Amino acid sequence: MANLPVQKNTLYVGGLAEEVNEAILHAAFIPFGDIKDVKTPLDQATQKHRSFGFVTFLEKEDASAAMDNMDGAELYGRVLTVNYALPERIKGGEQGWAAQPIWADADTWFERQQQEEEMQRIQAENRAAMQAAEELHRKKMAQDREGEKDEDSEMKDDPMARAEAEVLKQNNSS
Repeated sequence: MANLPVQKNTLYVGGLAEEVNEAILHAAFIPFGDIKDVKTPLDQATQKHRSFGFVTFLEKEDASAAMDNMDGAELYGRVLTVNYALPERIKGGEQGWAAQPIWADADTWFERQQQEEEMQRIQAENRAAMQAAEELHRKKMAQDREGEKDEDSEMKDDPMARAEAEVLKQNNSS
């Protein structure tokens, strides 16, 4: 988890009171700098926020100052937790948290596992095929070399082949 990239200009704000809306959250954080966006994700069942939100500043330095000053501060009687936000896609599976149960993306996970296993199987088959092809090539090369040796020994036994080889050598050297 420590290796996940953080969004240095987006803050996670947890511990929000029920009365806090995006306008109040904006007003609480605007003293630290220009705000690009404020979000309080809603619970689909109750249509109320789930006691946390995100505040995105235009400048990283403003986000840093807001985090330093607002983490542990009180808003509407509740103590806030303010940290850098993690990228949304990491939270709660592929589709984000929304109103899904934790097992909602289990099917896609299973499909991804199957695809990965299939890819590994295909790669293993390809490696085996490449090794077999290389082995075949090595054997063919060895046979070709053996064939050359056989031709040499045939020439020793065949005076005509020796004479032709001598003529070819003389023609090539002149």
